[in-house]
Amino acid sequence: MMDEFGLYPREEPFDPLGVMLFKALQVVAFLFFLALLAVSPDSKDGKIESKAEFIITMDWPDNHPDDLDLFVQDPAGNIAWYRHREAGFLTLDRDDRGGANDFIVVNGKKIASPIREEIVTVRGIVPGEYTVNISHFAATTGQPVEASIKVQKLNPVAQVIFDNKLTLDHTGDEKTAVRFRLDAEGKVINVDQRPKSLLETFRGAWRNGADIDPKTGVRVLRRD
Repeated sequence: MMDEFGLYPREEPFDPLGVMLFKALQVVAFLFFLALLAVSPDSKDGKIESKAEFIITMDWPDNHPDDLDLFVQDPAGNIAWYRHREAGFLTLDRDDRGGANDFIVVNGKKIASPIREEIVTVRGIVPGEYTVNISHFAATTGQPVEASIKVQKLNPVAQVIFDNKLTLDHTGDEKTAVRFRLDAEGKVINVDQRPKSLLETFRGAWRNGADIDPKTGVRVLRRD
């Protein structure tokens, strides 16, 4: 045969024990890599890498048709809400209109989302008092709606500074969920629920010849 003359490369004899040892070495190396990740000095319990300083959320029952709104005012008077989604360091990341806009489009088809949630992030520290209000924009069911409001401080570790439920029962109903105060370093130094109407702030500005700039969220004189 031609192979007798060395014209074809000869295969090495199959060694099952060697193959098993090689595979075992691969597994050990992979597990060692995972262990290094687990003990990394950057991995600390409660550590959250985020550009936001605070996150404020409001949610209400899944699939509920009513439209609830979240309003947040900073110490400078800037207010983030559905008409002014960016105001100072405040950003309304999600405006949920109940059954009106909770869907995604997949392959040209609308798929409804059951989640009812609005989110405001605070991306910088301004010392002073912040006010978090909720409002019942459209009470389509005519029934009271319970909303959950949570305020979380994200840096340097995650910390819940407020978590409670409030009930809204008619269109236009507005309630103060929480007011919290920060010092110059961003430390929370006071939390309370004294009522304060932010909708009345808008009405008062209008009566006094001012309006809220839709781009900045701050008061400006209105030109009639």
